[in-house]
Amino acid sequence: MQTNFTPEQLKDPRTAEADRILRRCVHCGLCTAVCSTYVVVGDERDSPRGRIYLMKDMFERGRDASPEVQHHIDRCLSCLSCMTTCPGGVDYMHLVDLARVHINETGTRSLKDRFMRRLLAAVVPYPEKFRMALKAAPLGRPFIPLMRALGLKEMAAMMELAPARLPALPKYEGPGEARTSAERRARVVMLAGCAQPVLRPEINDATIRLLARRGVDVVVANGAGCCGALVHHMGEEQQALEQVRRNVDAWMKEKTKGPIDAIIINASGCGTTVKDYGYMLRHDKDYAERAAEVSRLTKDITEFLSEYDLGPPVRWSSLRVAYHSACSMQHGQGITEEPKALLTNAGFTVVSPPEGHICCGSAGTYNIMQPELAKELRTRKVKNIRSVKPDVVAAGNIGCITQLAAGMEIPIAHTVELLDWAYGGPVPRGLEKLADFMSDVPQPKADHRAFLRS
Repeated sequence: MQTNFTPEQLKDPRTAEADRILRRCVHCGLCTAVCSTYVVVGDERDSPRGRIYLMKDMFERGRDASPEVQHHIDRCLSCLSCMTTCPGGVDYMHLVDLARVHINETGTRSLKDRFMRRLLAAVVPYPEKFRMALKAAPLGRPFIPLMRALGLKEMAAMMELAPARLPALPKYEGPGEARTSAERRARVVMLAGCAQPVLRPEINDATIRLLARRGVDVVVANGAGCCGALVHHMGEEQQALEQVRRNVDAWMKEKTKGPIDAIIINASGCGTTVKDYGYMLRHDKDYAERAAEVSRLTKDITEFLSEYDLGPPVRWSSLRVAYHSACSMQHGQGITEEPKALLTNAGFTVVSPPEGHICCGSAGTYNIMQPELAKELRTRKVKNIRSVKPDVVAAGNIGCITQLAAGMEIPIAHTVELLDWAYGGPVPRGLEKLADFMSDVPQPKADHRAFLRS
């Protein structure tokens, strides 16, 4: 793509980066076929190619964000399906991030929009605040029809997504270190997360149990918090970078206490962002090197487990598992086969629903800020999941789990919860009716090593 930035404009690092990315686009349009919003609405401006034209015009002319640009960029899920399809390697992820910052700094939003964004940014990244908000949410449920009538569709969507009852607190609540009782093989730092330990604390518990059985010490670092993704995707650049720096400080401090083999992420949306820390802080001379090291060390839990021999499962299952690959997992991190292989090795029958590249509509806070599109995408995704007739759905991202659970009767759990169950852990919450389909594997009465010594 030919660009027309002036030498003066290119002195600005953001503009220079936008120019670098834009020049790789060849207008081929292959991205339109895999774009979740374009597939639903059919508007060229809601496709990656169309949004690229809008962003190019905005950046080149040095304009404040227009309502049109803002509308179509806001409707982008950042599913990144376009990036795995693009033959030219266009870095759409970072281009749309630049546009969101520009929109946040120059655009004009309604009072309602500003309020919702500030509310989400002030509550969701902080587990205690988020837990308190969810406890109060049932009080607002009776008013959902009124909210819709008043045009408060985002508030109504938020109330609908809130669980009717909060789960118990996690067994392993950081900061702290969970040490294995087996022979120690590795030491990892785990991102505890912000929304996940409130909505489904069992995910962190299952992660720690599964790692401990394989000789892995798990550290939840003091001072670490939200990965920064939520405010980053709202264009709140400074707030996002503050959260990124805090995590880099906390995790690198743990490295001074002993070697770190990996930084474990069990929410793929967070993993995509943490793996990008090196890029996000590349111009910060005080953090660039350490942030790059954090990105290098970061692995999704399934990515890490696939490098270890988990051995045979202690339980056998006839359950049919539909694996839903979160966009942030398959497109953001390029992890496609590892989770399915782990589930298969654990004894499950794994099936892949059609249109696996299309987003479920979660996308961070998208299902709150864009509820109509999010529901359309969820309906489409659920239809495809039902078509493979699974007993249970597995996913590697809390956003997808929350989104899909609100729209289907099929139980859903995190991949690591199913693995933990197969290797000796408890029945995942919501799967109690399936417990009879999991049987203990008979264990030999003697250890083979005793025979070798005889």
